[in-house]
Amino acid sequence: MTGLRLAGVGKRYRRGGPWVLRDLELTLPAGALVRIEGANGSGKSTLLKLVGGIEPPSRGRIETSGRRAYVPERFPPALPFDAGDYLCRLGRIHGLSARTAAERTAYWLERFGIADRAGTPLNRLSKGTCQKVAVAQALLAEADVLLLDEAWTGLDQAARAVLDEAAAERAGQGGTVLFVDHDPPPSSGPGYPHRLAGLTTAAYLVQDGRVTAREVPAASAPGPGAPPGEDRGRMQLLVAATAELPELLPGTPERRPQPDGTVRLLVAAEHSDALLRRLLGGSAPAHILEVTRVAAQSGPEAKPLVARASSETRTVAERASAEPRTAAERG
Repeated sequence: MTGLRLAGVGKRYRRGGPWVLRDLELTLPAGALVRIEGANGSGKSTLLKLVGGIEPPSRGRIETSGRRAYVPERFPPALPFDAGDYLCRLGRIHGLSARTAAERTAYWLERFGIADRAGTPLNRLSKGTCQKVAVAQALLAEADVLLLDEAWTGLDQAARAVLDEAAAERAGQGGTVLFVDHDPPPSSGPGYPHRLAGLTTAAYLVQDGRVTAREVPAASAPGPGAPPGEDRGRMQLLVAATAELPELLPGTPERRPQPDGTVRLLVAAEHSDALLRRLLGGSAPAHILEVTRVAAQSGPEAKPLVARASSETRTVAERASAEPRTAAERG
């Protein structure tokens, strides 16, 4: 993955018309998670459409490679497909094999909690469910450049948390993610007023046709809701080998097979809740034997958060099956 570069980019929608964007110079590395700010009508959506190849620039050039995926501000539901078929078709358009497209379709439908809507025509889905499908079609591509244009609008709180996690995961896997959002999470608090604060690596303001850099919290910050400068380390999950683990897991955990057939999963702390929900909420729930916090610069802490006992494992299941909450929402 090579990131993104805009060189002298300008855009106007008719010859002789006003410049919506002009003389943009912007270089973003692979792995960047970038917030785009600006007033209504300032050109934020135009910028994302240019990067996504949906609109051509009037001048200048945009340099990127690999797949690009875009979540529009408004999703047209009047399409002659059901949710599952639509996602599979979009996967094929993104260059996925039929099998991979089907697997990723099933994964994202389940992760957004709408697996039971796979066979429902799009025009019969609620607005919120349609928005989940719109987000899923971009995420299943595992694109090198992911563009989210107010993609959180219309989602319920649980789905917004999933999208927060997914955007951070894509950047963590080397994708370049640009997002516009006017709806900061209520739990972000005065220290972190924006969505994905603490994970965002850069922010830019679109104003008067120009793009200027904005100050963001340090990239090493752990994520929404955590005190600035605190490193929350990683979580370690010990999973019994009762079934094959899914290929795609939230947070892209490191997998360490053990001699006794169990598997240790190490994941960034901010993704641990999502990982637990995925392991325990699927069609074949995994058996979690132990959950341990791993300090940032040391080995596992002496006391596991969940001991190796079936009754205490149920505590983890209850925690993960409850209404999903982000780390920020827990305060």
